[in-house]
Amino acid sequence: MTASLLSVDRDRIAAAARRVMARCDELARVTATPGAIERVYLSPEHARVNRLAAEWMREVGMTARQDAAGNQYGRIDGARGAETPALMLGSHLDTVPDAGRFDGIVGVLMALEVVRLLRVPDADARRVDLPFALEVLAFSDEEGTRFGKALLGSSAVAGTWDESWWTLTDDDGTTLREAFLEFGLDPGRVGEAARRPEELVGYLEAHIEQGPELDERGESLAVVSSIASARRFQLVIEGEARHAGGTPYDRRRDALLGASEAALAVERICRAEHHIIGTVGQLETFPGAVNIVPGEVHMSLDLRGEFDDARDRVWNALARDLDESMGRRGLRWRAREIHRAPAVFCRPLLQDVVRAGILATREGDHGDDTPRGDRAEPATLFSRAGHDAMAIGELTGVGMLFLRNPDGISHHPDEAVSGGDVARGIRALAEAVLQLAHDPAHAQP
Repeated sequence: MTASLLSVDRDRIAAAARRVMARCDELARVTATPGAIERVYLSPEHARVNRLAAEWMREVGMTARQDAAGNQYGRIDGARGAETPALMLGSHLDTVPDAGRFDGIVGVLMALEVVRLLRVPDADARRVDLPFALEVLAFSDEEGTRFGKALLGSSAVAGTWDESWWTLTDDDGTTLREAFLEFGLDPGRVGEAARRPEELVGYLEAHIEQGPELDERGESLAVVSSIASARRFQLVIEGEARHAGGTPYDRRRDALLGASEAALAVERICRAEHHIIGTVGQLETFPGAVNIVPGEVHMSLDLRGEFDDARDRVWNALARDLDESMGRRGLRWRAREIHRAPAVFCRPLLQDVVRAGILATREGDHGDDTPRGDRAEPATLFSRAGHDAMAIGELTGVGMLFLRNPDGISHHPDEAVSGGDVARGIRALAEAVLQLAHDPAHAQP
């Protein structure tokens, strides 16, 4: 599976990439925060981008619908009509606060251009008949920004929705159940978003890398081998609040100093491990006055690893370290786990078709002035970031294509991808779809 199967000229793919870049700019203007990009689940901005995505889906001949969890679907039936199993393509349209314009979004828009290339021929191309239906999904809540729980939209599709989530609240005290109703969704029907494994051939997701490895290698595209396992905790460090001037050091039980030592322990222990990353992203002191020794600190911990057992071993090492350091300082600590996700390994066949898709792009450069690496085989990377493919992996086989992210910066306004890399990515993703269609095992990826 290496030869090119796509009969599309360079100009058409370049036009597709320009359309993706322009639409990323257009979606960036749909925001709750003037001067920044912010779109959260079940918000007016969520509704607006779903309407835009539906319009673009219909433009390439797809039937568009919003499901019972607020995900936006487009579909083109296969040979057996509505009964034809589908290959899903897609990513998400929600964002973190003060986001970049490509995380998730570029994957949805690239998927639509793949549909256009394969199903909407121009004068010099022919319509490609596939043995499966094609669906494009714009997932609604990958980031978990509003309610603190990631992958809500894709979890609904995977059939793993948890009824306990209905009581989650946003910063304004609105529950998830109330937000469903305000958005026009029926909480009692969320189960209708769930798909059955027999309805699907698999899932392919294109995404910027969100790290610097491709950029450092000088390569445009990579095959994703797996997605990191993750655990998230809310930690509380308890000490004693006392007067800042009147309390000598030998009488202080400063919770902030304990939390600082804990954060440094996260760095020290994780850096000594292979493919383990720990991050303290939130820290809040109480009572929070300038002239009071902090008596309590709340802090977050995001812990990720390539393998579940290594991740858990590092958490146990961190817990032992905290027992020692907090005890030495006369502090108490406790942790509440708020998220756990196992590592998800991409299906070998879907890795193969993505790899073949990347190799096929090397038969002709569809980019601009961005050089490509000269490796014999495309890079294969482990994803340290989470993706909707993690949830969909509970339902069907998944595969992912990474695009180079200059300097590896993401979840930030400076997030970037080049038009040339998007063109190569569109070509590679379309080739991957065709490689899957020509593989005898495509029905069981």
